Amino acid sequence: MKTSKPGKSSKRATMTDIATQAGVSQSTVSLVLNAMTGTKLSKETRQRVLRIAEELGYQLPEGRKATAADTAPSPSMPPKDARRLILYLVDEISTSPHPVVSVDGAKDEAWNQDTLVAVFATRSNADIESAVLAAMLANPLLAGVVYSTIFTRQTVPPAALSGVPTVLLNCYVPEGTEPHFSSIVPSEVVGGTTATEYLVHAGHKRIGFINGEPWMDAAKERLKGYCRALSSADIAFDETLVREGDWQVTTGFDCTLSLMQNAQPPSAIFCANDLMAVGCLEALHCLGLNVPADVSVIGYDDQEIARHTHPPLTTLVLPNYEMGRLAVELLLDEANGMPHRKRRIKVEAQLVERGTVGPPPTKS
Repeated sequence: MKTSKPGKSSKRATMTDIATQAGVSQSTVSLVLNAMTGTKLSKETRQRVLRIAEELGYQLPEGRKATAADTAPSPSMPPKDARRLILYLVDEISTSPHPVVSVDGAKDEAWNQDTLVAVFATRSNADIESAVLAAMLANPLLAGVVYSTIFTRQTVPPAALSGVPTVLLNCYVPEGTEPHFSSIVPSEVVGGTTATEYLVHAGHKRIGFINGEPWMDAAKERLKGYCRALSSADIAFDETLVREGDWQVTTGFDCTLSLMQNAQPPSAIFCANDLMAVGCLEALHCLGLNVPADVSVIGYDDQEIARHTHPPLTTLVLPNYEMGRLAVELLLDEANGMPHRKRRIKVEAQLVERGTVGPPPTKS
């Protein structure tokens, strides 16, 4: 029912008229007009009721004109058009390009879902982590938390995350741990298998492997993949063809020189990351060997440098972007009340064919 302002009609506005136009109940109108405290009405609702009451010419109780307290935005009630927020908590971000790519994937997916991402790097400092969580978990816009680590590893998330939607990125909780969280990790065994199988399919049987530090999950899993591919091809594992490096160019160089001193040197070398592959290529060049005519080389990660070696490096893309994107997709599903089983999702690396792999040299 429409009512007229004073001067246009003699009819006096009622609380029912205010409630109809404000889209609230008559009891809500009464609470607002009588300045009742202890109610959970938002400032926005109070403001709307008072504004419509004045427009309709309703006689407000003495002193109940709209005040700054009524019209000021409430710190606990975000604006209607405010984007939701995701806390992206990571232990380290500046010492490797990988977490930055994961952040990009997370930000892009969040933006597509009307959400922003706030990134905090704690440097594994428990006090910083606690301070960030205390501040961010109180934010009414917070949809949930992506809890990430720079290296793939087992972790025990802070207890404060038990009551908020959370997805683990590049890390996972021990089996049987409560509360259990879904996690997104790279499928390193499949990656190691894919790289080695690519060399096998090119015709290689003597395949060297330069791995990273053996205590790391990535190194353990890529070695498993290497062994699995050899076994599937009925190629016996030869420990003299395996070297342990530290992910750096120098050890790639040194380990390659060591491998090529073997009485039966490899015709192909799988390096567990691109930096060691760069060192491998340089060592082969110093030995007067051509890639891939004399020795084939494959890397892992697809870092920017892989495009600029001579020849350009065949490698695998570590799926950081997709992992970050998927973590946010899963998190927002949970925040929106879509039930799903807590699980560990493994994202596979994709092969990038360039110029460092060819058939083994023909014996003269």
